Amino acid sequence: MSNAPRRALIVIDVQNEYVTGNLPIEYPPIQTSLPNIGRAMDAARAAGVPVIVVQHDSPEAAPLFAKGSAGWQLHAVVAERAHDHLVNKTMASAFAGTDLAQWLNEHEIDTLAVAGYMTHNCDASTILHAAHAGLKVEFLSDASGSLPYENAAGKASAEEIHRAFSVVFHSSFAAVATTDEWLAAVQADSQLERDNIYTSNLRARSSAQRAQAA
Repeated sequence: MSNAPRRALIVIDVQNEYVTGNLPIEYPPIQTSLPNIGRAMDAARAAGVPVIVVQHDSPEAAPLFAKGSAGWQLHAVVAERAHDHLVNKTMASAFAGTDLAQWLNEHEIDTLAVAGYMTHNCDASTILHAAHAGLKVEFLSDASGSLPYENAAGKASAEEIHRAFSVVFHSSFAAVATTDEWLAAVQADSQLERDNIYTSNLRARSSAQRAQAA
């Protein structure tokens, strides 16, 4: 197929810090996301889709992701599987200060499928960066995850954060799909389609109007 996507799967920061460390992922639960990450990596390998693994590095004295610490290590789900390229980063976006853009260009990748942690931070930064660079982007919503926040701006649960970011991604930046839906697209060598801002908003307004009329 001439219009088949040239995919790569990028698996972001699947490190022990998010599983047994100081930033436990809550939603979707790791009992869901970790197996799906493994399934996505296996399917990518079987289909000849390159797999990029990303690892976040912090200074050795840092409270999170301290290089060399147990929390910094890649989780076994990722560490025990093969990858085609490893990216070590120090900022949220996997593109910032790394060779990722060059590697994707050299391998003629036009579609970047994103899995890993966290939905609202490193995934979001990478998704926006990729979209602005002209790549088509896919986001595996059940092979990723968030945790809750509370600060001077307010508070939000992990589910709220993950859902809101997923909805925003699908409205403009990335086609959001479950792992099963992504596996089917890989098997069919077909492109996943995202929505757009106008229709996403129109549906919300129409739903609100129906609710008021009921």
